[in-house]
Amino acid sequence: MAVAEILSEVIQPRDVAVMKEQSPMEMAQSFLTAGGDLESLEKMMDLQERFENNEAKKAFFAAMVQAQKEMPVIYEGRRNKQTNSNYAAYKDIVRDAKPIYTKFGLSVSFYEGESKKPDYIKLCADVYHEKGHSQTYSVNLPIDDKGPKGTPVKTKIHGTKSAFSYGRGILLCGIFNIPTNEDIDDDGNSAGIQYLSVDQVTEINDRLEETKGNVPLFLKNFNAATVETIPAPQYTRALNMLKAKAGK
Repeated sequence: MAVAEILSEVIQPRDVAVMKEQSPMEMAQSFLTAGGDLESLEKMMDLQERFENNEAKKAFFAAMVQAQKEMPVIYEGRRNKQTNSNYAAYKDIVRDAKPIYTKFGLSVSFYEGESKKPDYIKLCADVYHEKGHSQTYSVNLPIDDKGPKGTPVKTKIHGTKSAFSYGRGILLCGIFNIPTNEDIDDDGNSAGIQYLSVDQVTEINDRLEETKGNVPLFLKNFNAATVETIPAPQYTRALNMLKAKAGK
């Protein structure tokens, strides 16, 4: 029950309708002027605050549900030559995820917390909703300054930057439960359609980055939502388009 509704016990209904358009300070003044006591006012203001917080929390979780429904599968189309493994870069993840979560009034802010583990960073993310509620998520990550054999290959500064960048992708996927192609039992041949291979995706992404191509406009040529969902037979056409752009 909102404050204006509770005030109807003290103030006439006609006055309550006016109070709904007032600021909290004006409502408090009206209540006291009408004969209300300070103790009752404090209780009602506390009730109003809890009501608004609860409404904001419900809006937050409703937005999270809707955002997760629309999140795509992220393709791990980049290659780490040192570890001989595939991965999805943060910019690939945020490119597909940000338009979705912002559509539902959500925003994400990353920052470094204090990790209790030596040679680790604690990466934190505050997820805000436009109605006012927010939640904090975090993950501890090792500073990425060593190679596969455990020998240092980067300075601590560069290692921390690398862990922060890679960690944002990990945390963002965790927050919105975004799967990668490695998380699902799908060989890329759903409904008989074959998509680009990992190496082909890597090649296309690299050339898009080099040519500073308009990714959404490029993808429209193939009716694809992401580079990973470009049909395999279109690879040569896609590559030739990017080669031609680079030659201009």
